[in-house]
Amino acid sequence: MDLKAEQQSSRATEQQDKKTTALLRYCATALRAIFFVEILKGVTRRYPKVKRPVKQGFRGMHALVRDPNTGKEKCVSCLRCATVCPSQCIYIDYREQEDGSRIVEKYEIEALRCVYCGYCVEVCPVCALVLTEAYEYSNYSRDQFYFDRERLLKNWDEFTSKLKTDKYFNKFWRPEGIDVKRMPVGKRIQEPISLGYDSSESNFG
Repeated sequence: MDLKAEQQSSRATEQQDKKTTALLRYCATALRAIFFVEILKGVTRRYPKVKRPVKQGFRGMHALVRDPNTGKEKCVSCLRCATVCPSQCIYIDYREQEDGSRIVEKYEIEALRCVYCGYCVEVCPVCALVLTEAYEYSNYSRDQFYFDRERLLKNWDEFTSKLKTDKYFNKFWRPEGIDVKRMPVGKRIQEPISLGYDSSESNFG
């Protein structure tokens, strides 16, 4: 019995030694990675103090483009965005005038259902909608992700106020690979939107 107990104790000690050796090896690997990657190469960005530059065309926070001439949304209530949306998260109500044109009464987006495919932006004939390059809009309340028309226009104002440029054009307003001649007139004639940028007032970054 003593011999058997001694053998069991020996095996247990051996297994424990293996575990300890493996743990030390993993720790050494982690420390090596931290030293070479973090200290020597400096790959990790110290967010939010250091932020990665956002690439053009990044699909972020939703916004309705404010027409610089009228101060209102550009939407013509064609319903194409709501129709093409795969998650059906866009809700639009409108009233029709005597001349057949439509006036937006309600434009709402349920952002938490959105899959950020960008179809709504691509299909809009007048470039009235955009998935901005803004991505910092987390919140503790679900209600804050239900964007009505006023909030969508506010999103546009806040986004453009932080841009260090006097004009803005989203790449999905005129998708690559499609002949411009086949696009709606609104897309063909759309020019970069003037923002009235003043470098002394910009708070970007």
